[in-house]
Amino acid sequence: MRSGTGSGSESITGESGGIQPHNVRPAGIWNSGGSRYDEISRGIADSIAHCVLRLAPRPGERILDLATGTGWTSRLVARHGAQVVGVDLGADLIAFAAEQARAENLDIAYRVADAESLPFDDGAFDAVISTCGVMFASRPEAAAVELARVCRPGGRIALTTWTPDGAVFEMFRVMKAYMPPPPTPAPPSPFEWGRTERITELLGRDFDLAFEKGVSFYREASPEAAWETFSTGYGPMKALAASLDENRRAELQRDVIAFHAQFTTPLGICVPRDYWVTRGLRR
Repeated sequence: MRSGTGSGSESITGESGGIQPHNVRPAGIWNSGGSRYDEISRGIADSIAHCVLRLAPRPGERILDLATGTGWTSRLVARHGAQVVGVDLGADLIAFAAEQARAENLDIAYRVADAESLPFDDGAFDAVISTCGVMFASRPEAAAVELARVCRPGGRIALTTWTPDGAVFEMFRVMKAYMPPPPTPAPPSPFEWGRTERITELLGRDFDLAFEKGVSFYREASPEAAWETFSTGYGPMKALAASLDENRRAELQRDVIAFHAQFTTPLGICVPRDYWVTRGLRR
């Protein structure tokens, strides 16, 4: 049993003391996007709306937005009248989320927290949502246990997760060519959450699961605009670019632009990105 659900009447930008040591570096990477991460959420807004629709938030419900980023999902859920708590590893992301909620007069509590060790009571929430967030947890089994623990019996979850054969995975393959070799053994791929069999392994013991396929359309004015968005707002891309020397960074920029140029339309670019929505009912 853990305490500290927080109040929906305040925004919390707490210290990162609750982040486990192995997640300190990932927290820094994701946090590096800062306020510009909101543009990444803008690019998946259609998939977020899909997930919120399937969660079906109701007024007065206590809902956790896990890996909230800059709070796009939490704001959408709060507009349904729910009492929302948003958590993320990144303190700067959380600070921006709280600022946006205040600007929109939305009553959302935010705090820095680790998805693998959440600071909330058992069954604290009527529902939990995570839009392309929990899939990036370093230790998926631990995150799955926590997700189930904080959802009350009879409650529900809704997740969106990128598939392991879609455009987001292919963009990560472009990035991988510029990354150092992974440690041995290699960490689990976040795209395993894009297989319904793996989701069932992680969550099927605690939830009755149902799945629905979706396609998110990422639109930009040009392939170059996509590079600008990702290299400044998407933590993994920004951190990777910063780690390279000038020549290698220019090569990464070239390859990311070339990848997005495959999806050129008469109006700009439009990248179809496959995902699953998972809805779960807590046993």
